[in-house]
Amino acid sequence: MKQTSHFVTDWLDKRARLTPDRLALIDYASGQETTYAQWNRRANRLANFLRQLGVGKGDRVAVYASNCSAYLDLFWAAPKIGAILQNLNWRLTVHELKGIVESGEPRVLVFSEDWRAQAEELAASCRTLEHRVAMDEARDGELALADAASLPASLEERPQLDMDDPWGIYYTGGTTGLPKGAVLTHGNVTWNSVNTITSWGIHAGHRAALQMPFFHIGGPNIFMTPMVHAGATTILCRGFDADETFDLVENAGITHYVGVPTMFQMLQEHPRWQEADFARLELVISGGAPCPLPIMEKFWSRGVDFKMGYGLTEASGNNFWLPPEQVREKVGSVGYPIFHIDMKTIRADGEDCDDGEEGELLIRGPHVIAGYWRNPKATADTIRDGWLHTGDIAVRDSDGCFSILGRSKEMFISGGENVYPAEIESVLLAHPEVLDAAVVSVPDETWGEVGRAFVVVGGGYDEQALRAFLGERLARYKLPRSIVEIEEMPLTAIGKIDKKVLESGEVAS
Repeated sequence: MKQTSHFVTDWLDKRARLTPDRLALIDYASGQETTYAQWNRRANRLANFLRQLGVGKGDRVAVYASNCSAYLDLFWAAPKIGAILQNLNWRLTVHELKGIVESGEPRVLVFSEDWRAQAEELAASCRTLEHRVAMDEARDGELALADAASLPASLEERPQLDMDDPWGIYYTGGTTGLPKGAVLTHGNVTWNSVNTITSWGIHAGHRAALQMPFFHIGGPNIFMTPMVHAGATTILCRGFDADETFDLVENAGITHYVGVPTMFQMLQEHPRWQEADFARLELVISGGAPCPLPIMEKFWSRGVDFKMGYGLTEASGNNFWLPPEQVREKVGSVGYPIFHIDMKTIRADGEDCDDGEEGELLIRGPHVIAGYWRNPKATADTIRDGWLHTGDIAVRDSDGCFSILGRSKEMFISGGENVYPAEIESVLLAHPEVLDAAVVSVPDETWGEVGRAFVVVGGGYDEQALRAFLGERLARYKLPRSIVEIEEMPLTAIGKIDKKVLESGEVAS
């Protein structure tokens, strides 16, 4: 093979040798089923295609596409030749993406038809771009990804790589300026998978639905890469659709599912919720934001092992596990650190917190990124002495189990007391007429800052009744001073509530 680091770069090749005929991928929209041998051949052809375009070790291949099989093929093809996948968030404007692409300096831009116009505009401003590749029909000046089908299904002259070489760049929000490009290495992806399989018990008989956008770390790393590592099956979806999700649960045999609280709320409001058969669903993970207790309880009442997860781009995706028998005992906890990970919480002065004491969560392990793409300042601010400073406030109990209280940047101080919006949101969502809720802080002359709640409500909503409900369950300093009724919550690309929009006041009430 002419490559000593073959194990790092080519999981599909290993799977094609060990379990060639096992079902690897189902494209749910088209119904296409792919074995590991077939998937590996497809990725090899695509790697040869990229190599023909002059792409080699360390070169960037930008992808501007919705979820599709070709995107997953690229995820595996690029590392076969040592290239770095630059994943572009299609929820950003072209203006925002121009700076990201300029920093990444890709040689190739691959795009899907639904983003053609934006890709053309983006390509026109990228000085390093040599090729535009269409996943669908190519036009003048473009190449067709389908041309890879005529190339050899084997791959020779593999690059020399190690665990520290980059696999892909995934962008996370920047407080100012451009989003930060978290560089995930071959080691980060590998160890996230090892940690997940070892701690979550994933095996070859499992099936996971992939609905999250693939430009987000949750797309490949929460379930897809561990499923490949274990020889299991991934079911690819174009995105989240509540009706389709019930089809996946009842007809496609999924055992593992991940989503954000907004998605779960939509499922529970759907007409099919009451009659759905969840018998084959072994694990449901909620991430992205603290999950309100009422949502969790509804899943538990249906016999589903539903729990909160916690991950972030800089730590590759998965970090905790809570055993099923402790989910109700430790309500609201994300669990214990999984294999090969260290965790601690620290005070503002940098000293370690005691059990039961709130502090910033720090993470250390081989799944943590080494830094951000061409951003040494952000790297130095975030990763210090080998520890990833998450910016999240957590508390560890005497058993070593962690709970996430919220973002340190979202926490506000009202009359000298720390207030965590996530706690207030959970109580708001426990009210039967509140369908969705978010809390932000606003300036106040008396208290410094106070909470403002935004709510999406049902037909029987009464604000005074809601205030009475909150008053029975929250300390006075936690009570939102104002409650704003809105038609729907603004969402980010991965389904989280966009609090920046709420803070700006640019939302329809």
